[in-house]
Amino acid sequence: MRKLNIIITSILLILLTSCEDVVDIDLNESEPRLVIEASIIWRTDTDGNNQFIKLSTTAPFFDTITPPATNARVQVLSDSGEKFLFNEVDPGIYKSENFNPLVNARYTLTIQYKDETYTATEILQPVVKLEEIVQSKNGGFNSDEYELKGYYSDPVEESNFYLFRFIFKEIALQIYDDEFTNGNRTFAYFSDEDLAPGDKVFYEIQGISEQFYNYLFILRSQAGDSNGGPFQTQPTTVRGNIINKTNPDNFAFGYFRLSQSNLMSYEIK
Repeated sequence: MRKLNIIITSILLILLTSCEDVVDIDLNESEPRLVIEASIIWRTDTDGNNQFIKLSTTAPFFDTITPPATNARVQVLSDSGEKFLFNEVDPGIYKSENFNPLVNARYTLTIQYKDETYTATEILQPVVKLEEIVQSKNGGFNSDEYELKGYYSDPVEESNFYLFRFIFKEIALQIYDDEFTNGNRTFAYFSDEDLAPGDKVFYEIQGISEQFYNYLFILRSQAGDSNGGPFQTQPTTVRGNIINKTNPDNFAFGYFRLSQSNLMSYEIK
């Protein structure tokens, strides 16, 4: 029996050692594309003058660093003719200190990068105020988690779309439309198993366009269906509203949008 145990142990050691072999995976690499993170957010308790746009490029799958897109020319033009230049303050980070946000005004983003011009146009979407946050403790699978409802009143007789951010240790996002709540007082719901009395959380509501809502909806749907692991083929390439005027085939990833937002803090009791 002792001899049999030694043989079995030796086989297990060989199997475990073989599991340490490095497998090289040859992945096809495409030419880098521009990635544009251009969310102009005007919080109602600020003047909205300081805004940032981030430019980077795509990178091979196993790279741990996202390359910044430097030396670009970035500007936003309002429909009234105001021009706002975004200067590069860090590699790939472009800032404007005199942006003038106006609800329902139309803005056009123009980016010149590596002899190509990218543009997008969007309207600054208004938003209602958060009215109150109501706490209870019957959330989660075991109905023992704190749950929070952030109430707001949806405007009547118009279509509205919302992005909610729940900020605690991390940021959770939810998107809503008012198809079934038009003109009613309703709420956005969040819960977190780590919430405890004394914790401070933040609710943020942002007004977004129908087009941006649809863009986020597709992204969320694809993320929810990605059960095939990191090497699963993406069902479709999700395109934003940014167009490469110089070379349409070399399209950029990302979206240009403008939103008014309202922020409310709350302490767990």
